[in-house]
Amino acid sequence: MYSVARCSLRAARTLPRRSVLNAAVRLNSTAAPAAESNSAPVDPKISNIVNEISKLTLLETASLISELKTQLNIPDIAFPAAGGAPAAAPAAVEEEAPKEEEQEEQTIFAIKLESFDAKSKPKIIKEVKGLLGLSLVESKKFVEAAPKILKDNVAKEDADKIKAALEALGAKVVLE
Repeated sequence: MYSVARCSLRAARTLPRRSVLNAAVRLNSTAAPAAESNSAPVDPKISNIVNEISKLTLLETASLISELKTQLNIPDIAFPAAGGAPAAAPAAVEEEAPKEEEQEEQTIFAIKLESFDAKSKPKIIKEVKGLLGLSLVESKKFVEAAPKILKDNVAKEDADKIKAALEALGAKVVLE
């Protein structure tokens, strides 16, 4: 703090007296400095609007801005954070995004029992009983109600194993 005050005093000695007083008043107050005599005259209507806006709180100012944007149809503009990137770079990023989405592989599956051979029905009922932990009667009703989802939210490796086991027994299984 001492060095800042010392620099201010040093600057005060070199500047004209009036500038120092204006700077001191400006530094210690929230009011705007008096208009310089060489500036262009301001319309009284504009001056009144500026005075009224300067009395608003921050929340009131934000609502004023949003109301002006809606009334004047001014769109919100997103300014770049860095500012050094060329304008064509965001378009290139948007083009790459769909490619990445296509390349993403599904890792969670739902195993759906579509249909089965009539001859292999008892084997499939046994397998479903073992997979789901159902009773024999519940497993039979489940298999007969095909097409039905056997398991949901299954990892890819487990889903492939279950599908292979059921297809080996004669069932038609689909991974969704």
